[in-house]
Amino acid sequence: MSGDICGYGWGNCKERRTVDVLNYRDRQTYYGAVDLFSQELLIQKTKTADGTQTVNFIKYLQSQRPNSRLILIWDGASYHRGQEFQDYLAEVNHHCQDNARQIHCQLFAPYAPSENPIENIWSQVKNFLKRFHCFCKSFSITKRLFELFIDYHLFTMPNLNHYDAFSHLF
Repeated sequence: MSGDICGYGWGNCKERRTVDVLNYRDRQTYYGAVDLFSQELLIQKTKTADGTQTVNFIKYLQSQRPNSRLILIWDGASYHRGQEFQDYLAEVNHHCQDNARQIHCQLFAPYAPSENPIENIWSQVKNFLKRFHCFCKSFSITKRLFELFIDYHLFTMPNLNHYDAFSHLF
């Protein structure tokens, strides 16, 4: 089919399953964070993952936690380390001492649920979609299943006590 774009989702690990994305604008990216104290999941939808959207997500987190210091635990994705994000960090932390930064970043291995609480939740949603991949006849259904999983909190919160070591950064 001319002009179709093939998007990839999660399915049986022994076979590659494709879900046709008929319109490239249908793609979806989700940024997510877990508040270690309230155990709240904060999600933001965006069309792409890049430096601009990363900064927008951090601004969203700041709006959700005004007057709070943030510790970001994330993988080494290029947009988590890129110049646009580094410039924003420098701007936000300009007048802060190292131990009192408004935003502190800690990089961990990519896709390491044992080290990163949001990766644990992403892993759970991937497993959910694997179980229901037979219903994912289109990308819009896959997106809707993902959003239902998140909206109805069908995931279990990872053991956040593992991250108490970061409390010294507050």
